[in-house]
Amino acid sequence: MIGLTNIYIDFFIYLVKEENINSIMERNHKKTKQEDQKEPKSRKKIIYAVIMISIAFLGSFLLYFILQITLNTETPIVVVESGSMEPVISRGDLLIVRGVPPSEIRNGTIEDKDGDIIVFDAHGVWSNPPEEPIVHRVVDKKFEGGIWQFRTKGDANYLVDEGWVPQENIFGIVVFKIPLLGWVKIFLTESGLLIPLLIIISILLIVSIIIDIYKKEETKAKDKDKTEEFKNQNNKFE
Repeated sequence: MIGLTNIYIDFFIYLVKEENINSIMERNHKKTKQEDQKEPKSRKKIIYAVIMISIAFLGSFLLYFILQITLNTETPIVVVESGSMEPVISRGDLLIVRGVPPSEIRNGTIEDKDGDIIVFDAHGVWSNPPEEPIVHRVVDKKFEGGIWQFRTKGDANYLVDEGWVPQENIFGIVVFKIPLLGWVKIFLTESGLLIPLLIIISILLIVSIIIDIYKKEETKAKDKDKTEEFKNQNNKFE
């Protein structure tokens, strides 16, 4: 009787071991299959993330292009980089510019400061022009040689600007300002951090998205494994 019991016990242990071996082999096969399926999915996700980031960057250019069309000017947004128009406009203000026909630009006087504030390119007008557009007020205008020309002055400056600004140098008139918002651009440009910061932010964004994708994939795989393991355990008891 004892010998028969031992045989039953040995046979039961053999069955358990066989079941465990089969279960382990089955799990390894499933994991290998999941990893093979997971790799192309992850690649697709990474490609998708890169595409989305590219769209985000291109979206900013698209928005600028829409502003150019809507406001009828090639330079719809300008950051003030000097204090020559204080107190009306201060350094660091962000300006919205709208293109208008030269004939509609309002003339004014030095004393009344009631002329339109225009944004223009000083190249060809000033002897030492800056690279950035100038934001000054119109204090005189004339129509000569078939084109409009404008005399300008900064409200905070003592002297009128040199030369007459031809209409082709004018981007438009200031229609709106957002105080202080331009300081971000001024700081990054003057410190030389603008391009490196954009590159760092782009890399961090891509890495963050990739990590997030892998975490989601791993969580899904683990949940699937647990579900299958739970089903296998239930099948054993049935």
